[in-house]
Amino acid sequence: MIDHKTGTREEWLAARLELLEAEKAHTRRGDELAQWRQKLPWVRVDKDYRFATGGGPASLADLFQGRSQLLVYHFMFGPDYVAGCPSCSSIADGFDASVIHLANHDVTLCAVSRAPLAKLQAYKQRMGWSFPWASSFEGDFNYDFGAGHTKEQQQSGDVEYNFRAMDTQSILKNAGESWATDIASVVGTDWATFRRETPGVSAFVLEDGVVYHTYSAYERGVDGIWGMYQWLDRAPLGRNETGFWWRRHDEYDDE
Repeated sequence: MIDHKTGTREEWLAARLELLEAEKAHTRRGDELAQWRQKLPWVRVDKDYRFATGGGPASLADLFQGRSQLLVYHFMFGPDYVAGCPSCSSIADGFDASVIHLANHDVTLCAVSRAPLAKLQAYKQRMGWSFPWASSFEGDFNYDFGAGHTKEQQQSGDVEYNFRAMDTQSILKNAGESWATDIASVVGTDWATFRRETPGVSAFVLEDGVVYHTYSAYERGVDGIWGMYQWLDRAPLGRNETGFWWRRHDEYDDE
């Protein structure tokens, strides 16, 4: 719960103007970071990644759909899941509204998951989504771009996520926690299987027939595209969270 006080309109305005200066500085810093991202060196992608899509087999270059830029959301939906991650599903609820605008600005937005295409398409239909979603089933794409790891890596502890070593043994110890059980159960797996998938976003560019990797972000680096939280951060009580409260959009009570 946010600690708050009451006051007059004049007191509120004075406090709001002080906050406004900080918000403006935050916005300017955000602009600087965006430019910094664009100045990162491009890394040529030589590996022949293959995907299954609604339009048939595809290469990474094919996912651009004729455009020069590709944004990939690494959606947590492993081969053993029976449904997509509820957090990723909440984020993906905002994709359809952006896809058309991005497409008309030379950018393709596409989700990629390790589950077989049939599972993705069935879930996509359930959720009522239309954005592009490709399967990297039995491929290395998710692993190579930091959005998943194998069972063997998990057990050995040899895992990197968000550009640093991940303490997988500590994570696995959380398996007995009720919140861990709750999250894993909603995708139909155990905690260890659930945690072998990780969320993130990656950016690519296609120039002269060559694909380059330009950017990736994970963990809180994905917060900015989770529209629900952008609204909550402006609500009177903020995120005001106690555990795993959100659900897929078709799982809330009607009221």
